[in-house]
Amino acid sequence: MKDNNFGFLPSSSSSSGGRPFEAHLAGLQEPAKSIMADLRKFALSLGPSMIEEARPHRVVYAKTLTFRTFLDVEPAIDHLVIEIRAGGRQTPPARIIVKTQEDAERAKKAIAEAYEKIR
Repeated sequence: MKDNNFGFLPSSSSSSGGRPFEAHLAGLQEPAKSIMADLRKFALSLGPSMIEEARPHRVVYAKTLTFRTFLDVEPAIDHLVIEIRAGGRQTPPARIIVKTQEDAERAKKAIAEAYEKIR
């Protein structure tokens, strides 16, 4: 059941025909696996309109359909590559490599700040 023509689904669902979020966890080592699950919980807690889409090689999040995605999480065996878009398409994304819980806390702060900037 799709909400729109863009393929995004409510955060409680995985994309139809796509790779479910849990499949991204399967290939990760600890602590990257726990960190990715924690970042997902954090991202979805930012607001009721948060949209999650699990894609073949990454998971993306959007606040609204007009802004498209602002958070891109790509799992890579022992770490995560996170890109955060706070200023729209004209502004290059901030890229954060997350290997430790400290990196994850830094990423959460940047994610929350980007989320607040989106109108």
